[in-house]
Amino acid sequence: MDDQNRDLSEYLEYILHIKKFSQHTVRAYKQDIQQFLDHFQEGGLKMDKENIRDFIAVVFYQTRKKTTIARKIYALKSYFTYLRKQGKIAKNPFDVISSPKEDRTLPEILTITEMKTFLDRLPGETFIDLRNRAVFEMLYATGLRISELTGLKRGDIDFSQCLLRVLGKGKKERIVPFHNHAREVLLTYLAAARKKFTGEREYVFLNARGNHITDRAIEMILQDLYRDLMQSSKHVYPHLFRHSFATHLLQNGANLRIIQELLGHSNLATTEKYTNLNYEDLLGVYKQFHPRG
Repeated sequence: MDDQNRDLSEYLEYILHIKKFSQHTVRAYKQDIQQFLDHFQEGGLKMDKENIRDFIAVVFYQTRKKTTIARKIYALKSYFTYLRKQGKIAKNPFDVISSPKEDRTLPEILTITEMKTFLDRLPGETFIDLRNRAVFEMLYATGLRISELTGLKRGDIDFSQCLLRVLGKGKKERIVPFHNHAREVLLTYLAAARKKFTGEREYVFLNARGNHITDRAIEMILQDLYRDLMQSSKHVYPHLFRHSFATHLLQNGANLRIIQELLGHSNLATTEKYTNLNYEDLLGVYKQFHPRG
């Protein structure tokens, strides 16, 4: 028995015999915790706030039930609290994760109408306008994390096949498609960037001085643009595009397994294993179910 299985077995014995939880509750906790551990082990993911939020999002896409999310979060908080008290981990990764509130749906998303309206209202006159359009079209087209998008380099883009090579969490590479409309928006922006700045730039997305744009800058730009263009006080942030991307694909009929591959959640997310995938199937599903595909 490896350390992870031993820790889980000891915890289950603890809540059964010391905490006096029912057999039914213990079985539910075991299933919840094992699902979480398998998700991170198979994906080779770091147990940080962003990846935990992605896991919660996947569960929500599957169940659409806040009660299920709340139970899983409670079980995982309890498990990692136990490990911390036993001195087996330094801190509880779920200390920064809140359970869903009664009046709030998790994960937050923009509706398809809200997303299309926002993207269609983005101006396209100046270099900054064209960059912003490209940033937000690509976020929604690909479901990338903001750090993955800002980390894109010119050589990562295959325009002929509309594919990106993305360096994700744990330095793992995956291939992500994007649609033709996003391709045209991105090409228009890159042409403007070449015209504005002398010399080839390594990174795709640049600030007004021609330097690599930061995640925080895009977050602030998004909040200002959404407020002004949509006349809305809704709190928006880049990760919202990732959740919306996945939810809209699922709502349109895409298989959850394909969505997990696109998001980089699964153990198929390495370059080596992607060479064995049928790209035509992946691209076919993407084009069929993405609202702007």
